[in-house]
Amino acid sequence: MDPVSRDRRSQTGARPSRLEAVERALVYSRAHAGAPVPISRLCRVVGLSERSLRNAFHRVHGTSPKQCLLAERLREARRALSETADRPTTVTDVATRFGFYELGRFAVTYRKVFGERPSDTLRGASRRSQANTHH
Repeated sequence: MDPVSRDRRSQTGARPSRLEAVERALVYSRAHAGAPVPISRLCRVVGLSERSLRNAFHRVHGTSPKQCLLAERLREARRALSETADRPTTVTDVATRFGFYELGRFAVTYRKVFGERPSDTLRGASRRSQANTHH
C-alpha cells in the first residue's frame, strides 16, 4: 500500500485488513524480540480489538497471536543457536535475547518443537564451524 492510501485510511478511521493487521503485529513483535509482547499492546499498535486480532491471526496463520509469536521467537532462537560459528555464545544468551527467561521451560518447549535440546543445536553449530576451519 502506498503512503497516500495509508494516510487516507488512517484519516477515515478505516480498519486495516486482516493481513495488514497481522503483518503490523509481527513487525512490531520482531522489533521488540527481547521480550514477549502483550496482546493488549499489539491491539493498540494495529488498531484492532483483541477478538479481531485473534480472528485475524487465525485466518492468516491458523493459530492465535500468542502461539504464532512464540513460534516465531523459537525459530529465531534456533537460527541464532545454529549460526554461532563466528562468535561464542551460550544457550542462556540466546534464550534471553529472544525473551525466554524461564530457561527450563524454554528447553522443554524447544525440544518439543525441534526434537532436540537447544544445547544440541548449539553443539552442532560448533562442530560444523570446527569442521569448516580444519578444511
